[in-house]
Amino acid sequence: MNPLDQAVQILRQGGLVAFPTETVYGLGADARRADAVGKIFAAKGRPANNPLIVHIHDILAARQYAAHWPPFAQRLAEHFWPGPLTLIVQKSDAITPIATAGGPTVGLRIPNHALALQLLRQFDGPLAAPSANRSTHISPTTAEHVRNELAGRVDFILDGGRCTVGIESTVLDLTTDPPTILRPGGLSKAQIESIIGPVCEFNRIIHPDQPAASPGQQEIHYAPTTPAFRFEPEQLKNLPESNVARILIGQPSLRPHDKHHITLPNDPTHYARYIYAILRELDTHSLDAIYIQMPPDEPHWTALRDRIRRATRPLD
Repeated sequence: MNPLDQAVQILRQGGLVAFPTETVYGLGADARRADAVGKIFAAKGRPANNPLIVHIHDILAARQYAAHWPPFAQRLAEHFWPGPLTLIVQKSDAITPIATAGGPTVGLRIPNHALALQLLRQFDGPLAAPSANRSTHISPTTAEHVRNELAGRVDFILDGGRCTVGIESTVLDLTTDPPTILRPGGLSKAQIESIIGPVCEFNRIIHPDQPAASPGQQEIHYAPTTPAFRFEPEQLKNLPESNVARILIGQPSLRPHDKHHITLPNDPTHYARYIYAILRELDTHSLDAIYIQMPPDEPHWTALRDRIRRATRPLD
């Protein structure tokens, strides 16, 4: 049996399959089955009040699992799906409440990855699929990352190579007026507004005990095990020298041959593609700390600034 057929068989039996998307690897289960979705929460150690994104293979399927499909949803889906945009709409009864943390809405998206789309078409159903990692830890962007973290907790890993976007999807709530970006991600606010006009941005932190409307709203998320700190460029001179790593942006490395001192280009697309993999690698080096330079406070860096803030503490 080929890997794709094996993955579909496991999903139909209520099992867990990790699979690639363009953003990060997802941990998938049948979104119609409470028993299957419950295994996602158990494998990740994820709080039950943190809802899951549901992946489908086309717009007709999205309409099937939405109780109401507003005109904005249709326009955005036609422009940006498949792609890194999750649309929150009123859910249909077909989606098990455990997938939506008991809430009345569901986040839907079509991933822009050939193997993921093959899996979704062949399975012919909705897959609830958060990132395939332990809760609050760094999202995986390769199958190896999933194996290293969830061995024994997932029934099958479908290897589709390295993710090309590297950070999670943008989550847009279409049940508010105007629509609200609940999590910045692989699609920018400007791109969304070019299709539907002004949208708001959700800027509050959700306490872990409170129900969330979207993944990625808690204070700690996407974080390495090693203590991690964010700093502004003017604080570089204050960083410790020994047994630490530094991730800089667009400037010459202080130690060109030191793998613990990494310079990434001043380009958010390239930065996003590699930052999680770099953090995972550094997390294996028994460092005292990881120091990450904050990107500039500019619109095209919004999603990455969000991920770094949630993965780090400020440098005092």
